[in-house]
Amino acid sequence: MVVSGALMGLVYALIAYGFQLTFATSKSINFGQGELVMLSAFFSLSLLNWGVPYWLMIPGGLLFGVVLGLVVERACVRLTLEQKSEGWILLTIIFGLLGFSAAENIWGRDDRPFPTPIPTEAMQFFGVSITPLEISVAVGVLAVMGVIELFKRKTLLGKAFEAVSADRDAAELMGISARHTIMLSYGLSGLVAAMAGILISPITTVGPTMATALILKAFAVAVVAGLDSGFGVVLVGIFLGALESLTSFYLGSGWREAPGLILLIMALAVRPNGVFGKASIRKV
Repeated sequence: MVVSGALMGLVYALIAYGFQLTFATSKSINFGQGELVMLSAFFSLSLLNWGVPYWLMIPGGLLFGVVLGLVVERACVRLTLEQKSEGWILLTIIFGLLGFSAAENIWGRDDRPFPTPIPTEAMQFFGVSITPLEISVAVGVLAVMGVIELFKRKTLLGKAFEAVSADRDAAELMGISARHTIMLSYGLSGLVAAMAGILISPITTVGPTMATALILKAFAVAVVAGLDSGFGVVLVGIFLGALESLTSFYLGSGWREAPGLILLIMALAVRPNGVFGKASIRKV
């Protein structure tokens, strides 16, 4: 149970990583991130239903997620950042509600199974039962996060990303376009949301309400770990997933959401910057 829960927690970590990508460059968060996961999962399922091979469906679903991320940046975030307002909070929430309504009208309210060629039969490793599908989740999450981190550290665009994250005004003085960098961060955020949807859907199902369950847990992971620690979200995501699994078994499935809420409250009350976050320094 601990291993299965921990692997599920990696999906929370991946969605939380999307929060970190946008917060780093713009100090804004897409509160409709869960809907991006859900819409990308539905689109990927539609590609499979149209006869698209599984190996081709994955890049198609990821590209769809990138487009959604760019739409969020252009429609909900850009103008409010230029006006130095917090309107992006309400606008991203509204975008999420529109995404939920669109999913219900296009694909219906019923949950749907997500076919996968990866075997689902459990295997035994040192007495622990685990499926190849669960292993694929861990591989997919770590691969996507690893590639993005390499991109940020080894490429010119990635260096621009890091520069805007460190000091937006100084980066613009050096000729770096903060607007384009923020667009990049939202595009990458949409990509990781799409990847999370593709990875989690074969284990659960695809439905309009899947976003609600995922977004709160991912937000809890991001806040508890800190919005500037990629390594931290992985550890906190694994811990929360394992804790949820144990809580569901010992206290009942009705208490499954409790660990995330409790961790979120404790983090906000005791350490707002997160367990792995850096203390903010304000000049007076």
